[in-house]
Amino acid sequence: MTQPLTTFRFLAEPTDVNFGGNVHGGVVMKWIDQAAYACAAQWSKCYCVTVSANGIRFIKPIKVGQLVEINARLVHTGQSSMHIYVVVTSGSATEGTMTVANRCFITFMAVDSNSQPVNVPSYHPENEKQLQLELVAMHAKDFAKQLDTDFNENMGIH
Repeated sequence: MTQPLTTFRFLAEPTDVNFGGNVHGGVVMKWIDQAAYACAAQWSKCYCVTVSANGIRFIKPIKVGQLVEINARLVHTGQSSMHIYVVVTSGSATEGTMTVANRCFITFMAVDSNSQPVNVPSYHPENEKQLQLELVAMHAKDFAKQLDTDFNENMGIH
């Protein structure tokens, strides 16, 4: 199957801005979650729930009125999980110059009507770039598992 890519494109609105005059980080995270959900649902043909977000990196602020583009692409699958690489770019709507504002990996799980995991089709990279993104997603997945272990065992936090 071809690697799914979901693209959202819209203008940043005044209601998206925080007190500092930039789009609020929580709003950006909502956009990321929505685009990644659409990508995961497209691949699995199921309802999906967010499992984790890894490596969320706020690189550049987004201003009101800027064009925002969110690209979410599947880069790795488990049995029921889908790992989505999301890149948020922003820039002038009239100049066509876009720069990376945010990037991250977000993991979804396909579930049935009883919220039980559902197997998803396997994803297989078709080129070197896709393979590299899959390897980074696998590294992020391993890191998240280790972080869970550290919290649960070493710090007694559940």
